[in-house]
Amino acid sequence: MEKPRQTTDASHSAELRVINALLKEKDVVMSSPEDIEELASRGYGTSEDKNLVLTFCEALFLLSKGIIELKAQTRKTQKKISFQQLLSHYQTLDENAWAKYLIYRDLRSRGYVAREGFGLGIDFRVYERGEYGIATAKYLVFGIQEGQPVTLDELSRTLRYVHRQKKNLILAVLNRRGEVVYYSLSKLTLK
Repeated sequence: MEKPRQTTDASHSAELRVINALLKEKDVVMSSPEDIEELASRGYGTSEDKNLVLTFCEALFLLSKGIIELKAQTRKTQKKISFQQLLSHYQTLDENAWAKYLIYRDLRSRGYVAREGFGLGIDFRVYERGEYGIATAKYLVFGIQEGQPVTLDELSRTLRYVHRQKKNLILAVLNRRGEVVYYSLSKLTLK
């Protein structure tokens, strides 16, 4: 049975139900058509074979907000998965999982739709508010953790790639306190 989810938003005065999701080896899957529609319209997941597949950042965010309840299928039963268990699983697949999640959470909390990035260190594609599903992503986000070096060659290569895509490169710098600071990088000239 699904538990009701409380919301403090006055426009959603009715109780919302928790959405069930299933942890697979490398992603999180939902199969209920109405849940798929609800989350997909808000910029979460990718449709695959009548299912909605969430990235780990999306699943962690939705789990932290109480929007989904996550379970893992064992041989005979389904075991409930906590935020910490999902994060630990994600960290076995990506050593920068925590940093990526913090950047993703910050972008979502600012009202942006952030989708998984593609190649050359791009962590996320970010859509202007209200533009998801209407226009392409305007920004590509490159995550950097304070204290972890990034070569100028890597930044230069990524910047050229982003410019060829006609997008804006945003450096998301995660400091040691877990705060994210954003910088726009438009030109890299060394003299």
